[in-house]
Amino acid sequence: MHALACHSSTGVSDHRRCILAADHGRRSDPSERRRGSLLRLDRELGKRNYRNAVAIAKQLQGKPSGLAGFGSAKQVPKRVWLPDDLKLNGTDLSYLSPLLDSTLDSIQSCLDFARTEDSMPGSGQQSVPLEEGNDQPLGEEDIFMCSQHEAGHFLVAYLLGVLPKEYKVLKRGNSSQDQFAGGTVKFVGFEFLREVPELDTLSESIGGRKSSYKVNKRCISSKTFNNFSCVILGGLVAELLSFGYSEGLHSDVDKLDRVIRWLGLTESTVKSHVKWASLNTAFILHQHHETRLQLAKAMGSGQSIGSCINIIENSLHQK
Repeated sequence: MHALACHSSTGVSDHRRCILAADHGRRSDPSERRRGSLLRLDRELGKRNYRNAVAIAKQLQGKPSGLAGFGSAKQVPKRVWLPDDLKLNGTDLSYLSPLLDSTLDSIQSCLDFARTEDSMPGSGQQSVPLEEGNDQPLGEEDIFMCSQHEAGHFLVAYLLGVLPKEYKVLKRGNSSQDQFAGGTVKFVGFEFLREVPELDTLSESIGGRKSSYKVNKRCISSKTFNNFSCVILGGLVAELLSFGYSEGLHSDVDKLDRVIRWLGLTESTVKSHVKWASLNTAFILHQHHETRLQLAKAMGSGQSIGSCINIIENSLHQK
Protein backbone atom coordinates (compact mmCIF):
# COMPACT_ATOMS: atom_id res chain seq x y z
CA MET A 1 0.00 0.00 0.00
CA HIS A 2 1.17 3.49 -0.76
CA ALA A 3 1.76 5.92 2.09
CA LEU A 4 -0.80 8.68 2.30
CA ALA A 5 0.40 12.27 2.71
CA CYS A 6 -2.19 14.75 3.97
CA HIS A 7 -1.13 18.38 4.10
CA SER A 8 -3.78 21.08 4.06
CA SER A 9 -4.86 24.14 5.96
CA THR A 10 -8.42 22.87 5.97
CA GLY A 11 -7.59 20.59 8.92
CA VAL A 12 -10.35 18.15 9.96
CA SER A 13 -11.93 17.67 6.54
CA ASP A 14 -8.63 16.64 4.96
CA HIS A 15 -7.90 14.37 7.90
CA ARG A 16 -11.23 12.63 7.38
CA ARG A 17 -10.48 12.28 3.69
CA CYS A 18 -7.18 10.59 4.60
CA ILE A 19 -9.00 8.12 6.85
CA LEU A 20 -11.55 7.38 4.13
CA ALA A 21 -8.76 6.92 1.59
CA ALA A 22 -6.96 4.51 3.92
CA ASP A 23 -10.18 2.53 4.47
CA HIS A 24 -10.76 2.40 0.73
CA GLY A 25 -7.20 1.14 0.26
CA ARG A 26 -7.79 -1.67 2.73
CA ARG A 27 -11.05 -2.60 1.03
CA SER A 28 -9.38 -2.64 -2.37
CA ASP A 29 -6.51 -4.84 -1.15
CA PRO A 30 -7.44 -8.39 -2.33
CA SER A 31 -5.75 -10.08 0.64
CA GLU A 32 -7.62 -7.82 3.10
CA ARG A 33 -10.97 -8.54 1.46
CA ARG A 34 -10.22 -12.24 1.43
CA ARG A 35 -9.28 -12.22 5.11
CA GLY A 36 -12.59 -10.59 5.96
CA SER A 37 -14.51 -13.23 4.05
CA LEU A 38 -12.52 -16.03 5.65
CA LEU A 39 -13.33 -14.68 9.09
CA ARG A 40 -17.00 -15.14 8.18
CA LEU A 41 -16.24 -18.64 6.95
CA ASP A 42 -14.49 -19.48 10.23
CA ARG A 43 -17.50 -18.23 12.20
CA GLU A 44 -19.85 -20.45 10.21
CA LEU A 45 -17.58 -23.47 10.65
CA GLY A 46 -17.35 -22.75 14.36
CA LYS A 47 -21.15 -22.82 14.57
CA ARG A 48 -21.22 -25.98 12.40
CA ASN A 49 -23.22 -24.14 9.76
CA TYR A 50 -21.43 -26.09 7.06
CA ARG A 51 -23.91 -25.24 4.33
CA ASN A 52 -23.32 -21.53 4.93
CA ALA A 53 -19.55 -22.06 5.01
CA VAL A 54 -19.64 -23.85 1.66
CA ALA A 55 -21.85 -21.08 0.25
CA ILE A 56 -19.25 -18.49 1.24
CA ALA A 57 -16.47 -20.55 -0.37
CA LYS A 58 -18.49 -21.01 -3.56
CA GLN A 59 -19.28 -17.30 -3.71
CA LEU A 60 -15.56 -16.48 -3.52
CA GLN A 61 -14.43 -19.33 -5.77
CA GLY A 62 -12.27 -18.33 -8.72
CA LYS A 63 -12.19 -14.64 -7.84
CA PRO A 64 -8.77 -12.91 -7.64
CA SER A 65 -9.77 -11.23 -4.38
CA GLY A 66 -11.52 -14.39 -3.20
CA LEU A 67 -10.54 -18.04 -3.36
CA ALA A 68 -8.81 -18.37 -6.72
CA GLY A 69 -7.28 -21.70 -5.67
CA PHE A 70 -10.44 -23.39 -4.41
CA GLY A 71 -11.25 -26.19 -6.85
CA SER A 72 -8.55 -25.00 -9.25
CA ALA A 73 -6.42 -28.16 -9.32
CA LYS A 74 -5.03 -29.17 -12.68
CA GLN A 75 -5.73 -32.88 -12.82
CA VAL A 76 -4.69 -35.98 -14.69
CA PRO A 77 -7.57 -37.11 -16.96
CA LYS A 78 -9.24 -40.28 -15.77
CA ARG A 79 -8.84 -43.03 -18.31
CA VAL A 80 -8.21 -46.75 -18.74
CA TRP A 81 -4.58 -47.26 -17.77
CA LEU A 82 -2.08 -49.20 -19.80
CA PRO A 83 1.18 -50.48 -18.24
CA ASP A 84 3.70 -47.66 -17.79
CA ASP A 85 1.47 -45.21 -19.66
CA LEU A 86 2.42 -41.83 -18.22
CA LYS A 87 2.14 -39.70 -21.35
CA LEU A 88 -1.11 -37.80 -21.61
CA ASN A 89 -2.05 -35.35 -24.33
CA GLY A 90 1.60 -34.69 -25.03
CA THR A 91 2.42 -34.20 -21.33
CA ASP A 92 5.13 -36.51 -20.06
CA LEU A 93 4.44 -37.50 -16.45
CA SER A 94 7.19 -40.10 -16.29
CA TYR A 95 9.00 -37.97 -13.70
CA LEU A 96 6.25 -39.04 -11.28
CA SER A 97 6.84 -42.74 -11.93
CA PRO A 98 9.01 -43.37 -8.82
CA LEU A 99 6.51 -41.57 -6.60
CA LEU A 100 3.61 -43.44 -8.17
CA ASP A 101 5.36 -46.78 -7.65
CA SER A 102 6.11 -45.92 -4.01
CA THR A 103 2.50 -44.90 -3.41
CA LEU A 104 1.08 -48.08 -4.93
CA ASP A 105 3.61 -50.20 -3.02
CA SER A 106 2.65 -48.49 0.24
CA ILE A 107 -1.05 -49.05 -0.42
CA GLN A 108 -0.46 -52.73 -1.15
CA SER A 109 1.74 -53.12 1.93
CA CYS A 110 -1.00 -51.64 4.11
CA LEU A 111 -3.59 -54.00 2.64
CA ASP A 112 -1.30 -57.02 3.00
CA PHE A 113 -0.55 -56.12 6.61
CA ALA A 114 -4.22 -55.72 7.46
CA ARG A 115 -5.15 -59.06 5.89
CA THR A 116 -2.28 -60.85 7.61
CA GLU A 117 -3.58 -59.58 10.94
CA ASP A 118 -7.11 -60.66 10.04
CA SER A 119 -5.96 -64.18 9.21
CA MET A 120 -4.15 -64.67 12.52
CA PRO A 121 -6.12 -66.82 15.02
CA GLY A 122 -7.89 -64.72 17.62
CA SER A 123 -6.81 -61.48 16.02
CA GLY A 124 -10.30 -60.08 15.48
CA GLN A 125 -11.04 -57.23 13.13
CA GLN A 126 -9.79 -53.87 14.36
CA SER A 127 -12.20 -51.31 12.98
CA VAL A 128 -10.89 -47.84 12.16
CA PRO A 129 -13.49 -45.04 12.42
CA LEU A 130 -14.00 -43.56 8.97
CA GLU A 131 -14.42 -39.99 10.18
CA GLU A 132 -11.67 -39.91 12.79
CA GLY A 133 -7.90 -39.83 12.66
CA ASN A 134 -5.51 -42.40 14.03
CA ASP A 135 -5.73 -42.03 17.84
CA GLN A 136 -2.63 -44.05 18.69
CA PRO A 137 -0.18 -41.93 20.74
CA LEU A 138 2.85 -40.79 18.77
CA GLY A 139 6.24 -39.61 19.93
CA GLU A 140 7.53 -36.08 19.58
CA GLU A 141 9.73 -37.12 16.67
CA ASP A 142 6.58 -37.71 14.65
CA ILE A 143 5.20 -34.19 15.02
CA PHE A 144 6.68 -32.90 11.79
CA MET A 145 5.57 -35.94 9.82
CA CYS A 146 2.08 -35.64 11.27
CA SER A 147 1.74 -32.01 10.15
CA GLN A 148 3.02 -32.86 6.65
CA HIS A 149 0.59 -35.78 6.43
CA GLU A 150 -2.46 -33.75 7.45
CA ALA A 151 -1.40 -30.83 5.24
CA GLY A 152 -1.40 -33.28 2.32
CA HIS A 153 -5.05 -34.16 3.00
CA PHE A 154 -6.02 -30.51 3.49
CA LEU A 155 -4.28 -29.12 0.41
CA VAL A 156 -5.49 -31.79 -2.02
CA ALA A 157 -9.05 -31.32 -0.77
CA TYR A 158 -8.95 -27.55 -1.08
CA LEU A 159 -7.53 -27.60 -4.59
CA LEU A 160 -10.21 -30.11 -5.60
CA GLY A 161 -12.96 -27.87 -4.20
CA VAL A 162 -13.62 -29.87 -1.02
CA LEU A 163 -13.89 -27.64 2.07
CA PRO A 164 -12.07 -28.74 5.25
CA LYS A 165 -14.24 -28.18 8.33
CA GLU A 166 -11.86 -29.02 11.19
CA TYR A 167 -8.47 -30.54 11.85
CA LYS A 168 -6.16 -31.68 14.61
CA VAL A 169 -2.42 -32.32 14.50
CA LEU A 170 0.01 -33.66 17.03
CA LYS A 171 1.29 -31.05 19.47
CA ARG A 172 4.41 -31.07 21.62
CA GLY A 173 3.85 -32.22 25.15
CA ASN A 174 0.48 -33.90 24.68
CA SER A 175 1.27 -36.96 22.57
CA SER A 176 0.02 -39.32 25.28
CA GLN A 177 -3.13 -37.39 26.16
CA ASP A 178 -4.42 -35.95 22.89
CA GLN A 179 -7.18 -38.18 21.49
CA PHE A 180 -6.27 -36.86 18.03
CA ALA A 181 -2.57 -37.59 18.57
CA GLY A 182 -2.17 -39.02 15.09
CA GLY A 183 -3.94 -36.10 13.47
CA THR A 184 -7.14 -35.79 11.48
CA VAL A 185 -8.80 -33.52 8.94
CA LYS A 186 -12.54 -33.63 8.36
CA PHE A 187 -14.33 -32.32 5.29
CA VAL A 188 -17.72 -31.05 4.23
CA GLY A 189 -19.24 -33.33 1.61
CA PHE A 190 -17.92 -36.69 2.81
CA GLU A 191 -20.95 -37.42 4.99
CA PHE A 192 -21.52 -40.64 3.02
CA LEU A 193 -18.83 -42.20 5.22
CA ARG A 194 -21.43 -42.62 7.95
CA GLU A 195 -23.21 -45.12 5.70
CA VAL A 196 -20.19 -47.34 5.10
CA PRO A 197 -20.52 -50.55 7.15
CA GLU A 198 -17.88 -52.39 9.14
CA LEU A 199 -15.41 -54.66 7.38
CA ASP A 200 -17.06 -57.88 8.55
CA THR A 201 -20.17 -56.87 6.57
CA LEU A 202 -18.17 -56.37 3.40
CA SER A 203 -16.46 -58.77 0.99
CA GLU A 204 -13.24 -60.41 2.08
CA SER A 205 -10.92 -58.68 -0.37
CA ILE A 206 -10.72 -55.41 -2.24
CA GLY A 207 -12.25 -55.75 -5.69
CA GLY A 208 -13.23 -59.31 -4.83
CA ARG A 209 -16.62 -60.98 -4.67
CA LYS A 210 -19.63 -58.76 -4.28
CA SER A 211 -20.53 -57.47 -0.86
CA SER A 212 -23.55 -58.88 0.91
CA TYR A 213 -24.27 -55.32 1.97
CA LYS A 214 -26.91 -53.58 -0.11
CA VAL A 215 -25.13 -50.62 -1.70
CA ASN A 216 -27.00 -47.36 -2.04
CA LYS A 217 -25.02 -45.83 -4.90
CA ARG A 218 -27.27 -42.79 -4.99
CA CYS A 219 -25.52 -41.42 -1.90
CA ILE A 220 -22.18 -40.91 -3.66
CA SER A 221 -21.46 -39.49 -7.10
CA SER A 222 -18.45 -40.45 -9.20
CA LYS A 223 -17.02 -36.96 -8.63
CA THR A 224 -17.33 -37.32 -4.86
CA PHE A 225 -15.73 -40.76 -5.00
CA ASN A 226 -12.87 -39.46 -7.15
CA ASN A 227 -12.29 -36.50 -4.82
CA PHE A 228 -12.47 -38.69 -1.72
CA SER A 229 -9.94 -41.15 -3.15
CA CYS A 230 -7.43 -38.40 -3.89
CA VAL A 231 -7.97 -36.62 -0.58
CA ILE A 232 -7.56 -39.82 1.43
CA LEU A 233 -4.27 -40.56 -0.37
CA GLY A 234 -3.02 -36.99 0.14
CA GLY A 235 -1.42 -37.78 3.48
CA LEU A 236 0.46 -40.82 2.22
CA VAL A 237 1.76 -39.00 -0.86
CA ALA A 238 2.80 -35.99 1.26
CA GLU A 239 4.87 -38.29 3.49
CA LEU A 240 6.58 -39.85 0.48
CA LEU A 241 7.34 -36.43 -0.99
CA SER A 242 8.69 -35.10 2.32
CA PHE A 243 10.66 -38.08 3.56
CA GLY A 244 10.91 -40.62 0.77
CA TYR A 245 9.04 -43.16 2.86
CA SER A 246 5.79 -43.54 4.76
CA GLU A 247 5.28 -44.48 8.40
CA GLY A 248 2.81 -47.07 7.18
CA LEU A 249 -0.29 -45.74 8.94
CA HIS A 250 -3.04 -48.05 7.74
CA SER A 251 -6.13 -46.03 8.61
CA ASP A 252 -6.28 -44.04 5.36
CA VAL A 253 -5.87 -47.10 3.15
CA ASP A 254 -8.40 -48.93 5.33
CA LYS A 255 -10.92 -46.15 4.71
CA LEU A 256 -10.40 -46.27 0.95
CA ASP A 257 -10.58 -50.07 1.00
CA ARG A 258 -13.86 -50.06 2.87
CA VAL A 259 -15.48 -47.49 0.57
CA ILE A 260 -14.35 -49.38 -2.54
CA ARG A 261 -15.75 -52.65 -1.21
CA TRP A 262 -18.96 -50.90 -0.17
CA LEU A 263 -19.41 -49.76 -3.77
CA GLY A 264 -18.89 -53.31 -5.01
CA LEU A 265 -16.38 -52.38 -7.71
CA THR A 266 -14.73 -55.02 -9.90
CA GLU A 267 -11.05 -55.82 -9.49
CA SER A 268 -10.09 -54.28 -12.84
CA THR A 269 -12.01 -51.09 -12.01
CA VAL A 270 -10.33 -50.89 -8.62
CA LYS A 271 -6.83 -51.24 -10.06
CA SER A 272 -7.29 -48.52 -12.65
CA HIS A 273 -9.04 -46.21 -10.19
CA VAL A 274 -6.41 -46.54 -7.46
CA LYS A 275 -3.62 -45.99 -9.97
CA TRP A 276 -5.32 -42.88 -11.32
CA ALA A 277 -6.05 -41.51 -7.84
CA SER A 278 -2.44 -42.11 -6.78
CA LEU A 279 -1.04 -40.40 -9.87
CA ASN A 280 -3.51 -37.51 -9.70
CA THR A 281 -2.69 -36.90 -6.03
CA ALA A 282 1.05 -37.08 -6.73
CA PHE A 283 0.62 -34.68 -9.67
CA ILE A 284 -1.28 -32.14 -7.53
CA LEU A 285 1.07 -32.22 -4.54
CA HIS A 286 4.24 -32.24 -6.64
CA GLN A 287 3.15 -28.94 -8.20
CA HIS A 288 2.52 -27.29 -4.84
CA HIS A 289 5.45 -28.39 -2.69
CA GLU A 290 6.15 -24.97 -1.14
CA THR A 291 2.47 -24.33 -0.48
CA ARG A 292 2.20 -27.62 1.41
CA LEU A 293 5.22 -26.73 3.56
CA GLN A 294 3.69 -23.38 4.49
CA LEU A 295 0.33 -24.99 5.18
CA ALA A 296 1.89 -27.67 7.39
CA LYS A 297 3.60 -24.99 9.45
CA ALA A 298 0.31 -23.13 9.90
CA MET A 299 -1.53 -26.30 10.89
CA GLY A 300 1.25 -27.17 13.33
CA SER A 301 0.71 -23.84 15.07
CA GLY A 302 -3.05 -24.41 15.26
CA GLN A 303 -4.26 -21.66 12.95
CA SER A 304 -7.91 -21.59 11.94
CA ILE A 305 -9.28 -23.14 8.76
CA GLY A 306 -9.72 -19.66 7.28
CA SER A 307 -6.16 -18.67 8.14
CA CYS A 308 -4.83 -21.88 6.58
CA ILE A 309 -6.83 -21.17 3.42
CA ASN A 310 -5.45 -17.64 3.32
CA ILE A 311 -1.91 -19.03 3.50
CA ILE A 312 -2.68 -21.36 0.60
CA GLU A 313 -4.04 -18.50 -1.49
CA ASN A 314 -1.11 -16.20 -0.71
CA SER A 315 1.33 -18.96 -1.62
CA LEU A 316 -0.44 -19.72 -4.89
CA HIS A 317 -0.46 -16.03 -5.85
CA GLN A 318 3.31 -15.82 -5.33
CA LYS A 319 3.91 -18.31 -8.14
